[in-house]
Amino acid sequence: MVDWIGLAAPVAYLGILVGSMTTFRFFYKSRQAARTASLQPWFPAHLQRNIYLSLLHLEPPASSPEKKPPTVPDSILKAALLRRATEDIHRMISIQSAKQALATLLARGSVGDELWQRFLRAEKEMEEELKDVVAEANALASGWGHTIFQSANEMANNYIVRKRYEEVQAQAKSEREWWDRKRATTQAEFMKELDQGSAVTSSKASATITPARVVLPAPGTPAAGGERGSDEDAVLVDAGGPTTPGLGGGKSGKKKKGKK
Repeated sequence: MVDWIGLAAPVAYLGILVGSMTTFRFFYKSRQAARTASLQPWFPAHLQRNIYLSLLHLEPPASSPEKKPPTVPDSILKAALLRRATEDIHRMISIQSAKQALATLLARGSVGDELWQRFLRAEKEMEEELKDVVAEANALASGWGHTIFQSANEMANNYIVRKRYEEVQAQAKSEREWWDRKRATTQAEFMKELDQGSAVTSSKASATITPARVVLPAPGTPAAGGERGSDEDAVLVDAGGPTTPGLGGGKSGKKKKGKK
């Protein structure tokens, strides 16, 4: 015979355990959902998406007697949707470039789990956004959903190139001024070095001994003691330094004979 009284205690224990685990799971999930919803979004408000939705669901003005909303041309809707897709391209590039670095920082413990949850939520929202854009493109034009992101990618690349060009043009004036100052400084230093080199060369040249030319009395000229010198006493001597061409013929002690 089954002892129901003895089995009541284990069954009650299992029921309480399962009930407490279910209650804990429910409150935990609710708390996690509330915490995720309260996290700061990864990206700012999607302005292009809001503009497209405003054009798509445009309401009639209050002063208008007609209740029919104004019709927006398809060309404007396509342009707004293309701008929305371009913004999505920029955001997807940002997510793909930051995912690997953020995962590495999370593994090292450099960032908290809250930042990672924000990133995962932004990634999930972008996946839903891309699907929504494709569906809207197919609704506006059949098959456009397969090529809309190709056109948006070209527009995004053009925007990046144009932005880079504007930055370079903005820096061109300051870079030109810097280059002019650099060139003037370099030229001044170079001319200063040339002037210093010229000064050193001139000082060395002035320190060199100039050769002196000594001429002895000519024949027939009275000597210092009052005696008349001989015709063979006149001697041309170059003193100091090398012999000057054309003056002594390389022999400083050669006598020059006079007329007899």
